[in-house]
Amino acid sequence: MTRTERLFKLMQALRLGAPPHTADALAQDMGVSARTIHRDIDALRGLGAIIDGAAGYGFTLIEDATLPPLGFTDAEIEALVLGLREAEQIGDPELSAAATQALRKLQGRLPPSQSHRLKHATLTAHRFYRADPPGIPVDQLRRATWDEMAVTFAYRDANGANTTRTVDPLGIVFFDQTTVLVSWCHLRQDFRPFRLDRMTDLEVTGPSFRPNRIPRLRDALTALKARSATDRDHRE
Repeated sequence: MTRTERLFKLMQALRLGAPPHTADALAQDMGVSARTIHRDIDALRGLGAIIDGAAGYGFTLIEDATLPPLGFTDAEIEALVLGLREAEQIGDPELSAAATQALRKLQGRLPPSQSHRLKHATLTAHRFYRADPPGIPVDQLRRATWDEMAVTFAYRDANGANTTRTVDPLGIVFFDQTTVLVSWCHLRQDFRPFRLDRMTDLEVTGPSFRPNRIPRLRDALTALKARSATDRDHRE
């Protein structure tokens, strides 16, 4: 393994797992001595990485935008292209444009050989079937989800019944033929999925439910999966 490869691997190790990372643990993972790890930490700091910690206390990487890029593996580039091409296909206009721009930025910041590989990647995505367009501005819903603010909207269910719902938006899930908001419904006092193409008249009404979105999303997905499994068992 060359020194450049070792530094790249060390950066990846510092990004993964729960910090702080001790020199002994890093040395064991990488098959080198603890002294080599300390020298490599100093080298990364010299390149611009902000790494907190010292010998005997462990090290924590603090990401730094000034750090020169160390590149991606060929498979990672293919995965990035595939994911961003898929986002271009299934995202709302803002998200689709952001995916296109992210591809351009990646191509401009990668080393020449990898930029060429990204431009001519072997993987791409194309949807012949597009889900029904959403009835609301998805960018507003996405921001409300990030800001952890309750939203109110009109909803038409599968039977054609119309209701007004206030929910805590937890996450947006893209399925094959539809896009769904996973939420906590104030009316039902339970987790509920809502199809975006059946929603209209979206308003960000509040109140804030911060900082509960992430654990509640985890609970919501668990509850909805269990509910789906029960329905499937009953059908069988």
